[in-house]
Amino acid sequence: MDSPPRILCVYAHPDDETFCTGGTLAKYAAQGAELLVISATRGQAGQIQNAAAATRRTLGAVRERELRLACRHLGVQHVECWDYLDGQLQAVDPAQLTGDVVRAIRRFRPDVVITFDPTGAYGHPDHIAISYATTRACTLAGDPAQYADQVAEGLTPCAVPRLYHSYFPNRRFLILDQLVKWLAGSRGQYRGSLSFIQGLSLFAQESLMLRYANDFVTTQWYPPGFYIVEQGEVGDCLYIIVSGEAEVVQEDADGTMTALGYLHAGDFFGEMALVEQKPRSAHVIARSVVTCLIFSPGAPTAFAGRGADAALTDLQLHADDSSLSGVTTCLDVSPFIQQKIHAVAAHRTQYPIDPHMFPEAMLVELFGQEYFVRVYPPPVLENDLWADPCRE
Repeated sequence: MDSPPRILCVYAHPDDETFCTGGTLAKYAAQGAELLVISATRGQAGQIQNAAAATRRTLGAVRERELRLACRHLGVQHVECWDYLDGQLQAVDPAQLTGDVVRAIRRFRPDVVITFDPTGAYGHPDHIAISYATTRACTLAGDPAQYADQVAEGLTPCAVPRLYHSYFPNRRFLILDQLVKWLAGSRGQYRGSLSFIQGLSLFAQESLMLRYANDFVTTQWYPPGFYIVEQGEVGDCLYIIVSGEAEVVQEDADGTMTALGYLHAGDFFGEMALVEQKPRSAHVIARSVVTCLIFSPGAPTAFAGRGADAALTDLQLHADDSSLSGVTTCLDVSPFIQQKIHAVAAHRTQYPIDPHMFPEAMLVELFGQEYFVRVYPPPVLENDLWADPCRE
């Protein structure tokens, strides 16, 4: 293209734009592209993770403001929030929803349109509905016989040159690995605040749902006296204490127990066994009711043994299904990671995180590439694959 492209992103909820295409939007904004982000709903049925930010009555208006702030971080010039109800897009007449997208296309006249893939990333009905409507609209917007009332109003037909679906391939990336490297570098001196724990939990949930990462993450509680880990066991999990107190105890060969210290809310443990690939060097025993957020490379089996001599300790590892089959375009957006994470943090009701709380290396590994499938025109040559969507 001789001039900066015009890119239209059509999604279902505020925050979809950031997780699906935040880096891409920032990348092309920096190159002078004209960008329009549309959210079909205001996200009224979403979670309220920060009670100080909104109530159920105000959530829709607050999330629209969050969307606009996130888009400012990304460099997006134009933002629209439509009046459809969150959670009910699948009940809307498809012709009506498609017509609204056709109108947006004819008005904005984009060079590139981006939306969800037909699965809605992870099966969300609203995502599936907006994907169908946007994909259909791209085939109709250039036909003057379709939605002729719009043409009569003065909106001339517009054939969309390129349509892309956001894509989230399964990846064998573990947040666990990055956290362990980070903690090992801090030599055990880092303690997370409660806000950090909440942010890490939400961050992990979204990353796993969108297949950015492939950890098994769970929260467990342990009664007083419970051996959370045992000395000599294989080290396969990373723990962070959410609440309660645990004691670190080392057992000598003759059975003598020596107390080494205590762990409290915000303390991590288990990282050194993972880094050094050695068995646990001490017991960690709950001294009160203890709750832990646990990261592991797979789900525990139902028959795993405990202790240094246990034979059945393997985890049920997630299948390595990291094939990029079907992906046509991969963009390196690592230079724009900070813009993307600030945009995530702008959605305070959903992700009350400090954008500086996570190590940048982990953010780059998680979000440094964004993937797409080119729907129209279909790639026909080998050198079409992985091409820049605005320079093909």
